[in-house]
Amino acid sequence: MRYPIGIQSFESIRRDGYVYVDKTDLIHKLSHGSGKYFFLSRPRRFGKSLLVSAMEAYFSGKKELFDGLAMAELEKEWIQFPVLRFDLTGKFYTSPEALQQQLDLQLTTLENKYGIRDEYESVDVRFQHIIDAAYKNTGHRVVILIDEYDKPIVDNLGNDELADIFRRQLQGFYSVMKAKDDCIRFGFLTGVTKIGKLSVFSGLNNLKDISMDARYTDICGISEKDLKKYFDESVRELAQANDQSVEETYDRLAEMYDGYHFRQNSVGMYNPFSLLNTFDSGEFKEYWFETGTPTFLDKVMQETDYDVTSLSDQEIDAPSLMDVDTVYHNPVPLLYQTGYLTIKGYEPELELYHLGFPNREVKHGFLNFLSRYYTPSRTDSGMMLVSKMLRDIRSGNAEGFIKKLEALFAKPSYQIQGDSEKDFQYAMYIILELMGEYVEVEKATSNGRMDILLQTKEYIYLIEIKINDTAEAALRQIEEKGYARPFADDSRKLFRIGVRFSTENRCIEDWKIV
Repeated sequence: MRYPIGIQSFESIRRDGYVYVDKTDLIHKLSHGSGKYFFLSRPRRFGKSLLVSAMEAYFSGKKELFDGLAMAELEKEWIQFPVLRFDLTGKFYTSPEALQQQLDLQLTTLENKYGIRDEYESVDVRFQHIIDAAYKNTGHRVVILIDEYDKPIVDNLGNDELADIFRRQLQGFYSVMKAKDDCIRFGFLTGVTKIGKLSVFSGLNNLKDISMDARYTDICGISEKDLKKYFDESVRELAQANDQSVEETYDRLAEMYDGYHFRQNSVGMYNPFSLLNTFDSGEFKEYWFETGTPTFLDKVMQETDYDVTSLSDQEIDAPSLMDVDTVYHNPVPLLYQTGYLTIKGYEPELELYHLGFPNREVKHGFLNFLSRYYTPSRTDSGMMLVSKMLRDIRSGNAEGFIKKLEALFAKPSYQIQGDSEKDFQYAMYIILELMGEYVEVEKATSNGRMDILLQTKEYIYLIEIKINDTAEAALRQIEEKGYARPFADDSRKLFRIGVRFSTENRCIEDWKIV
């Protein structure tokens, strides 16, 4: 089987014999339903560009590309509409001229196609003339497809001045669709986020957001049903390559790459990029994260003071879920829209969403990304220490675990953002979560909150941290507050660990275990 890794051209996939997960029934439904202008938000590398490409082929009347697909049975007319496609990906927008150049390049191509002489400098006016010419030359209303509409703005989160310039430029460009509404058959726009949707599309009041529409939750990505229909043979080959049963392989694929929910009670979706790479290589790896963390997310997480330990169990109300204007105070909406968090549950009477990491790949990759801010700069030897700590806690070697943790925090270039106990707890949380074990920070008890609770199948670790105080004081608090009482009848071995952390030296200076 040929896997279309990194191939976003529907025509190339169909002509060159790559596997294609058929979404054409949803394209037909969307194009023949209520409304004219649609918007879809999905994380990066989730198939948005391929969807736009399939739409382009459909509206261009390329009937032969749809043989054997749902569209071949659904569509009867196959009208060749003029398609105007704009793609804002593939460029990092660092100056006002960058967007102008990108639009100019694509407008020039369309002007040449429809025989327009470039007599205007304004991209807005040129866009209008192209729509008029395409309509006049073909006798059909135009189809407008815009991929990653928000890229210039997203590239400049935190740079309000430049982001506002791009916002105004895009608002003028997109407002052409309202002015030429009579000449337009269909409009479809994609993006990672909903940043500036209302202001960028000012006046385009009939833009329908299908990002959380129950009818289109699986328009991008691969569902469990898709996985078994198109890739059962691939799963069997993967099972053989990893010396697993087919059932074990399906379970591991779900653990690693499934779990994206784009509305409450919706079908779970697999990340297609990671899934296809796994089948192609025969290895379970973090492919989505290996492509790099977006620059804007890097900047946001550097500057936010949000409690990172709550990200795996987050609550947020419906209006806030779509609000990214206060991203530096609350990065959760941005993390949801970019695919780092997903919907785990919903309370309709409160309009309250429960969010968490969608799968193991995202959780491990994101915590690894966060570690650069809350733990010392990690070298290969540092990663080796983490692996050895995992071995220690699983075997009950509490002393070995703490010694290695002490060595990790003794490394140079420590980047904790402040001098508080909270920052050190964040660091501990990230390290322990990276080990894949059960960890809770600020665990509530009947008589207070223990700093860190770590549990494995055979061992329990109660860790109390004191900033600029003694390890003995930390142990006394564990006893005085009765943190061990809930585990009195537990058959697992329990370790009480007191830790002194020095804010002056940014390291663990003392510890004791009982």
